[in-house]
Amino acid sequence: SYQVQLINKYYLFPVSPPVSVCLCQVPEPDKELVEKYEAMKSVFYKRLMNAYGKVQAAVGPMTENLGQGQGQAAKDYIEELQGNPKFLSAVKIGSGLAQEAAPLVDKARMAGLGLYGHYVRPHVGTYLDEAITSIKVYLDKVLPAEE
Repeated sequence: SYQVQLINKYYLFPVSPPVSVCLCQVPEPDKELVEKYEAMKSVFYKRLMNAYGKVQAAVGPMTENLGQGQGQAAKDYIEELQGNPKFLSAVKIGSGLAQEAAPLVDKARMAGLGLYGHYVRPHVGTYLDEAITSIKVYLDKVLPAEE
């Protein structure tokens, strides 16, 4: 239902009721949801590490056989870059920022899980769970978590 508000003596405009959301109080995620998320994240990282290991095993012999030319130039550049003080400073700054940002990222992740668990999961949770379960079958064939 609309409230009618008199703007001036000649016009009447329908105004919807005010809606507000307080972002200060984000619902806490369920323990079960957090555990499920952490398990999926762990399996995802295992899949990535397994894929990286396969790629490294496939590419490793090719890079050793490069010898002179472009391969040697690339190796020289990487060694020079690793000894560069500016590069080392940038790496230290980047790793420091990552360490400082980690608690903020965790807080944002928990807030996102809380919002998902409270507002979205009741409506799409079962469909999403079924989709993830069916996708896992294909991922286990193409990109297994363990050998």
